[in-house]
Amino acid sequence: MSTAADQTTAAVRRAADVPSLLAEGDLPPARHFVDGAFAELATDRVIDVVDPCTEDVIARISEGSAEDVDRAVAAAVAAKGRWARLLPRERSELLHAIADRLADHTDLLSRLESANTGKPLAVSRDDVGQAIDTFRFMAGAVRATTSLAAGDYAENHLSVILREPLGVVGVVTPWNYPLLMAVWKIAPILAAGNTLVLKPSEQTPLTTLKFAELVADLLPAGVLNVVNGYGTTVGARLAEHPDVNMIALTGSVNSGRAVARAAADTLKRVHLELGGKAPVVIFQDADLTAAAAALRVAGFWNSGQECGAACRVLVHESVADAFVEELVGEVGALVVGEPQAGEDVEVGPMVSKAHFDRVTGYLERAKKEGVRVAIGGGALDGPGYFVAPTVLVDVPEGAEAAREEIFGPVITVETFTDEDEAVRRANDVPLGLSASVWTENARRSHDIAARLDFGTVWVNSHLVLASEVPWGGFKGSGYGRDLSIYALDDYSRTKHVMHNHGR
Repeated sequence: MSTAADQTTAAVRRAADVPSLLAEGDLPPARHFVDGAFAELATDRVIDVVDPCTEDVIARISEGSAEDVDRAVAAAVAAKGRWARLLPRERSELLHAIADRLADHTDLLSRLESANTGKPLAVSRDDVGQAIDTFRFMAGAVRATTSLAAGDYAENHLSVILREPLGVVGVVTPWNYPLLMAVWKIAPILAAGNTLVLKPSEQTPLTTLKFAELVADLLPAGVLNVVNGYGTTVGARLAEHPDVNMIALTGSVNSGRAVARAAADTLKRVHLELGGKAPVVIFQDADLTAAAAALRVAGFWNSGQECGAACRVLVHESVADAFVEELVGEVGALVVGEPQAGEDVEVGPMVSKAHFDRVTGYLERAKKEGVRVAIGGGALDGPGYFVAPTVLVDVPEGAEAAREEIFGPVITVETFTDEDEAVRRANDVPLGLSASVWTENARRSHDIAARLDFGTVWVNSHLVLASEVPWGGFKGSGYGRDLSIYALDDYSRTKHVMHNHGR
């Protein structure tokens, strides 16, 4: 595959002579939130929270222990009966009040998210907007749940199907969308009548703690609890705790396996939203310009730290050169920088030094394996954990870069010759979260989408989400559904009550 000459992206745009993202008082209490209040700071065990743009420490949070989890679970257990007995209307009104509170603090939450993660402000604002919409959707959905109609399904016996809360749900959220992924769990869990204990990522806990601070006066004590800390301690204790009825995690495949193993002893339910390696299947009749423009967003949104990112292009060989030229042009125009460096910044840093090393390691190995860099290909000058937006071409079938989740600003490009090959290779990855198909042929779009083994398949778009439709994957991407009424189903249980009315 021939491409335009190799290029490098511009240097990182730095914020100069602009106010800090955070003002005095913006940071939340750096402690656990248990039973309606922030606990005392355990000064002997703290975790540094680092700004990935500057590598400066911006906060130090309490490091939780198994005992901290036990206290939080006890609070959730004590609160679950009263919360479960609220009418759907009452829970709905509280969820709407939470949405209003978030809307009133959109600017603060956006700035705090960008300061902690390095996200461009446009991405953080989108996260907050989606968080608000998630609460509003769940507030409405809980008042309109449906089930099998009551009736006689056995002679002289009336069957009634009840939908009940599970009880206490343990939640583990990731670092890439700290607020939004927390809300994707919190909103349906509360709507369904459960209480919860949530462990945010130790790298990006600030908006979750701020959320707890903002809504503390709206929720009864013990309904929402937050325990900071590491997965090996806090997450493991949540997964194994006998009084936790379900463990829900968004994170890596390895984290999902660990949680599922720990949950097995108590036979608690498990909800897993794990990684993705989304194929983008581009046929010869596709609108190449539209596809390249869409991938500028869908491949590099949140700096590619996105489980649904459009990261693996499979393009028909007859249009591969033309598509790569379009894509490289789009990627070369991306603006990389610190969030306060301008509203046009599109790509920020990797979230941490460890993740920066992981992403650049994939790029170095790909180059050693003969994969060619069309643009980007490595780190940008520091400080901070910035990686150049990258397109890799001449990627052979089965290459590491095309099969494993890099989770950075990297798109790989492979070619195919016919539909059967495209489907086979698209499905030949261990993950099955999302994919997209690009074609102007309506019959082909229906057929190929049905044959792709992914939980979401877009046609002529990618990474478009809505609160009304489910999000979740197949295979190594886990099980359970976020968003939509299917999330409410996940966080509740059905009970059959049968009445003998024979006379």
